[in-house]
Amino acid sequence: MLPLKSAYVPNVSRFFEDDWNSLFDWTNRNLSNQITSLPAVNVAENPEEFVVELAAPGLKKEDFKIEINNNSLVIKSDLEIEKTIENDNSYSRKEFEYHTFQRSFNLNTDIVDHEQIKATYEAGILSVTLPKKEEAKPKPVRTIQIT
Repeated sequence: MLPLKSAYVPNVSRFFEDDWNSLFDWTNRNLSNQITSLPAVNVAENPEEFVVELAAPGLKKEDFKIEINNNSLVIKSDLEIEKTIENDNSYSRKEFEYHTFQRSFNLNTDIVDHEQIKATYEAGILSVTLPKKEEAKPKPVRTIQIT
């Protein structure tokens, strides 16, 4: 995995880039145990929350396991499919198919409210919503009177 650089995020100040990198770890810890491809991930931010979207078509919500482990969000799936194929000579052949992956993201405990994280799976997209703590949400502009 390439480190997160400005090619992946709008060109913003260094301060924001450092904050972004401390929230999500984009290093090569996101590896699959089998020879499979990793699902693509999008991360969106709005004033209230972050949303991690993981493309995993063909799976069911029961195929995922999502955990918070030592301030890391861990999304994984271990799916084994066994097919038995009968041919004309009453002989069967078994084929095994494995779909396994694990993606991990470091969570900044000052920003993300771990207790309120939720996940949904619809139309092949797993969405994990990570609400921001109140103190991390943007504050409205305040005008200060000059006396």
